[in-house]
Amino acid sequence: MQPVDTFLAIASKRDTRSYADRPIPDDTTRRIIDAGRLAGSAKNRQPWKFLLIGTPDVKERLAETVYAPSNVRGAQLVVAIIVEGSGGYDIGRATQNMMLAAWNDGIVSCPNGMPDTEKTAEALGLKGEERPAVVLSFGYPVTPRDPQRRSAEEWSARADRKPLDQVIERI
Repeated sequence: MQPVDTFLAIASKRDTRSYADRPIPDDTTRRIIDAGRLAGSAKNRQPWKFLLIGTPDVKERLAETVYAPSNVRGAQLVVAIIVEGSGGYDIGRATQNMMLAAWNDGIVSCPNGMPDTEKTAEALGLKGEERPAVVLSFGYPVTPRDPQRRSAEEWSARADRKPLDQVIERI
């Protein structure tokens, strides 16, 4: 996949919950994580830590703490973003950076919600004030995707989202 312009990347990216059995190269994993690290944060606090889930037993324990365990079980890369204190907005920026960097390299992704963050924290062995903010799953798509097969405007029109005029209010 050739790199795409940013708006096309945003418009064509879809959360994906199943992945091909193909490993993600270490240098690509590093780029994905670095994209999260590069996200802006309030007062440059960088309130995150990125846990790369590598051992099968931790991955299985973690899978049992998200809404859709198969997302985590089938992923080639699982990253838990950990925070201490606040940082919700900043975590969203890091998350989106990571998912867009992955998409640029032909890797699909999905954020995974946690019904009980205390169970997730326990599965990850977190200590003190550390808490899981989000669990991200990544992998190559089962069927290759080509974001350039449509224009950004066509992807936008096909998105299952409210129409733009319903989310804009001028005051």
